[in-house]
Amino acid sequence: QVQVVESGGGLVQAGGSLRLSCTTSGLTFGDYHMGWFRQAPGKEREGISCINYNGAGTYSADSVKGRFTISRDNAKSTLYLQMNYLKPEDTGMYYCAAQARSDQHVCSLGGSFRYWGQGTQVTVSR
Repeated sequence: QVQVVESGGGLVQAGGSLRLSCTTSGLTFGDYHMGWFRQAPGKEREGISCINYNGAGTYSADSVKGRFTISRDNAKSTLYLQMNYLKPEDTGMYYCAAQARSDQHVCSLGGSFRYWGQGTQVTVSR
């Protein structure tokens, strides 16, 4: 079966950095655009970045643009999110998700994502 597993979360001071990873199995990674989402306590889930199936195009929300970088290694079936200059408002559960190329021509955070991980917690202290 398909498995999507995030890792790399933790506690970091404001201004610090973290690198999240998302490993997948049971699916053909290159057939999927990939995205990162986050959800803070009491808030709705927010799409923050996505990357096309071949890594040729990316999109990031204004809230993270210039600070977060999404990338992927198709040979390792792994997605990454490099997070720099972290702020307390970046605190939340971070989720990785897979969006089928057959469903969406290019990655879209507003589109349908078929597979989701369980999340990894990121906490940024002041």
